[in-house]
Amino acid sequence: MKAQKTAAIILAAGHGTRMKSALPKVMHEIGGRAMIAHVMDAAAALSPDRMAVVIGDHAPEVGAFAQSIQKDATVAVQSPPQGTGHAVLQALPSLEGFSGAAIILYADTPLVTPATLRALARQIEKGAAVAVLGFRPDDPGAYGRLKLDDKGALSAIVEAKDANEEELEITLCNSGVMAIDAAFLQKRLKDIGNKNAKKEYYLTDIVALARKDRKSCAVIEASAEEVLGVNSRVELAEAEAVFQDRMRKAAMENGTTLADPSTVYFSWDTKTGKDVVIGQNVVFGPGVTISDGAEIKPFSHLEGASVAARASAGPFARLRPGADLKSGAKVGNFVEIKKAIIGDGAKVSHLTYLGDAEVGAEANIGAGTITCNYDGYNKHKTKIGKGAFIGSNSSLVAPVTIGDGAYVGSGSVVTKDVAPGDLAVARGRQTAIKGWAARFHENNKDKKK
Repeated sequence: MKAQKTAAIILAAGHGTRMKSALPKVMHEIGGRAMIAHVMDAAAALSPDRMAVVIGDHAPEVGAFAQSIQKDATVAVQSPPQGTGHAVLQALPSLEGFSGAAIILYADTPLVTPATLRALARQIEKGAAVAVLGFRPDDPGAYGRLKLDDKGALSAIVEAKDANEEELEITLCNSGVMAIDAAFLQKRLKDIGNKNAKKEYYLTDIVALARKDRKSCAVIEASAEEVLGVNSRVELAEAEAVFQDRMRKAAMENGTTLADPSTVYFSWDTKTGKDVVIGQNVVFGPGVTISDGAEIKPFSHLEGASVAARASAGPFARLRPGADLKSGAKVGNFVEIKKAIIGDGAKVSHLTYLGDAEVGAEANIGAGTITCNYDGYNKHKTKIGKGAFIGSNSSLVAPVTIGDGAYVGSGSVVTKDVAPGDLAVARGRQTAIKGWAARFHENNKDKKK
């Protein structure tokens, strides 16, 4: 049987006043990625034929961001906001000529999974007109209740304020996420009314219309965590915690060891291989790949970095964007790497900054070495050859090249290229002044008293 076609409508028009932020609510990040992007990713996993994002006229940047992720996404504007049914109505033109399951999502509900969305779509494929995603919160409170008939089908969504005592005892609640048969949606959405206290058009009324037409409605149940909506900074932190737990579990199931999982923080796109070991208090920003057998030691921070097989970083290492550690390379404590390649087996063991650099295989970089890569206007490159040895406390003033197998004496300020196999010493000559220290002490000790 041919797979069910899907379309996604993502509602992102809310003002998010409780966030108390100049940034639109749905642009706040979970795992280093905007909430709306997480929702779009979940929808994209179903390879939808259509995708529409409904925004408010107060935040055009949300639409621009959505199209930067999905170029063919349609952006519709809801102005003024008049409820969820009205929001979906703005996106209805994007479904013209489409038949299948239209999945309605919320850009501030970033933890919903592709598996759950597929389950919703399957209910439409089986013949339901509407499939609602339900959950069981610890406190049902003001959530709408999902009322089931004796066959387990959805008979009604009852708002808490309209529920009787028996209905308030129902623990299965409405998350707002649903799938609707596109043909039914296009036919009946316009019939949703606004005869309520807020004079808004509620999408939940689509269930009553389906039942009136003698069409079946279904419920799929998810965890309360998966449908957590974010309306405040507190809820943003709660969603981040759920996301991090998911990432930690996925990493460990993929063969990565986390010494203390609760202290490791992943980005949405962090990739770790098999037999990777990650120590305590490690933070990953976006764009990090850790290959098989590598080790990231405690208190390290990585962003936009690549760590090859059997390489290691830390403790207290900082790998900035463009850091590329090749196989077996070692970056030690209090080392910062930026836009630099550290070759196979090279060692940068401690107290060093390497920026805009290439370090050859098996080179050794002594403590306190820095590449002076910025002249106040432009960045310049330092090249260090294979097997080169850079003595401690050396400053390599770019652009400069240290040849294969060359040595740089400790404390040198190197401004000229060093040929392969040469020794470069660029420091002031040591001079001894006989008796100077004794005379200095003698002249000053009485003053101190």
